[in-house]
Amino acid sequence: MSAPSTDAAPLGFPETGKGLKGGALGLLSSVVVGTASTAPAYSLAASLGFVVAGGGAILAGVKAPAIILLAFVPMYLIAVAYQELNRAEPDCGTTFTWATRAFGPVTGWLGGWGIIAADVIVMANLAQIAGTYTFTFLGELGWDAAGDLDTSVVWTTAVGLLWIAVMTYLCYRGIEVSARIQYALLSVEVLVLIMFAVVALTKVYTGNGESYSLVPQWSWFWPGGLDLSTVIAPALLTAVFIYWGWDTAVSINEESDDPATTPGRAAILSTVLLLVTYLMVSTAAVAFAGVGTTGIGLGNPDNADDVFAAIGPELFGDTGLGKIALLLLSASILTSASASTQTTILPTARTSLSMAAYKALPASFAKIHAKYLTPTVSTIAMGVVSMAFYLVFTLISPNLLTALIGSVGLMIAFYYGLTGFACSWFYRRTLHHTRRDFFMQGVLPSLGGLILLAAFVYALIQFAAPDWLTDDNDENVTIMGIGAVAVVGVLAILIGVVLMVVWWIRQPAFFRGQTLPMRGAHDLILTGPATIPDTVFRLPDSGLPGIVIAPDLFNLPPGATAVTTTGDEPPAAPEDEERP
Repeated sequence: MSAPSTDAAPLGFPETGKGLKGGALGLLSSVVVGTASTAPAYSLAASLGFVVAGGGAILAGVKAPAIILLAFVPMYLIAVAYQELNRAEPDCGTTFTWATRAFGPVTGWLGGWGIIAADVIVMANLAQIAGTYTFTFLGELGWDAAGDLDTSVVWTTAVGLLWIAVMTYLCYRGIEVSARIQYALLSVEVLVLIMFAVVALTKVYTGNGESYSLVPQWSWFWPGGLDLSTVIAPALLTAVFIYWGWDTAVSINEESDDPATTPGRAAILSTVLLLVTYLMVSTAAVAFAGVGTTGIGLGNPDNADDVFAAIGPELFGDTGLGKIALLLLSASILTSASASTQTTILPTARTSLSMAAYKALPASFAKIHAKYLTPTVSTIAMGVVSMAFYLVFTLISPNLLTALIGSVGLMIAFYYGLTGFACSWFYRRTLHHTRRDFFMQGVLPSLGGLILLAAFVYALIQFAAPDWLTDDNDENVTIMGIGAVAVVGVLAILIGVVLMVVWWIRQPAFFRGQTLPMRGAHDLILTGPATIPDTVFRLPDSGLPGIVIAPDLFNLPPGATAVTTTGDEPPAAPEDEERP
């Protein structure tokens, strides 16, 4: 049972609306989920080679750390936008909700679709890595027969599908289960990455590296001399993919202890932690392996889809300790991919939940499990669609899976950039209140949006080139004669447009602004009844926040205008047949 609070709470406060378990996650839990969502080990393994080289030619080369550092800039700027928008309206729909408030239902719906499409696309790549490394890990444990299956498309696909099913079930079981698993998986991942970097740099600096090893230079951290359109933009978009995922910390805002502040802080902390990790590991990898196009060189296209698999044996050797280190490296990538599979489902399910609550998707997507307090249909649908997408792409051509990384980069730039612009527009009439608001709510988010917009345009042009991506036989990976990376990204957006039009015709209420009308910071009233369950299980670092807005509105934020919320509150989720 829940008892109404006599206080008022922010619009979108978790105890008021969609039925998710409010107060379950604290700052530490949110940072762990946000960081784990990026899958640091997997992201570096699958993307670093494409930052160093692409299309058969060197891109960033030894300046890969500079691209990693450069990519952090828009990520931080967009994290600021997430923090500021979340303060005003902590809704699990994030970009969908905020873009609708700022620009209207069409833009908002496409923003929500951008999140869903990016997550579904990347799940295929995550599942492939998880499937492959399952057998690699078993092989390094001594089960040679299993290890030989890591190149089998049939077996790796089957296990990849199984990983998606398992992680979908864990997400279905509850946010606490998901968060506790992430504690363990992320700990293994980070410790192994630190071990990799320390061993590689120690060998290089002590002169025990390979003949092709390079001593790190300060110039590696500055992009000077790299062409903007042909090198920086496509490499930057790939590097953005490495950071992508921290926004999961914000998408679980309705389940955090302080929805208005904790998720935003967790997002920024996650990006900073990732920056430190990525700079350290990318520098170590470039230093030890070099950027040559043969052997373990990061410029070798054969190593692009998994640089750690190429570097590991040479780095750790075949001694007893070396084999243990290789085993841990394989384990870290396996746990990374599997952890990210889980945390990729979380934001997608919550985005579709929010869209359904505002009647932008069928009402069934808003169903909440009576016991676990998780989205039921949204979570299961994400798992099923991801499995189908992965299977279809594998049947068409396993080489197309490599094209997904760049395609996801396009989707990320789309909805992250949109969030930056939405922040500036949402606060447009209150930016002059303080210098802090001017920069944090206006200048920085807009700058982040502009950077990602430019990267999107430049990269799309490069990705469309027929010879941008080649397969193992040195043949171009194209669709209808156009680079597959660009085609997959554009088709994903166009499919969203078609689905939006179909739903508009069937259920026009959302698109008429009846369920989620446009608003700005100047007229948003942060009110709504709060209900707090008598008994709610929470992680150790969580705690309920103080109520933000008093019933008499004496502490209403400066510049806000009290407006009627009649008919404007998010509609209650349809009664689930599982509810008593």
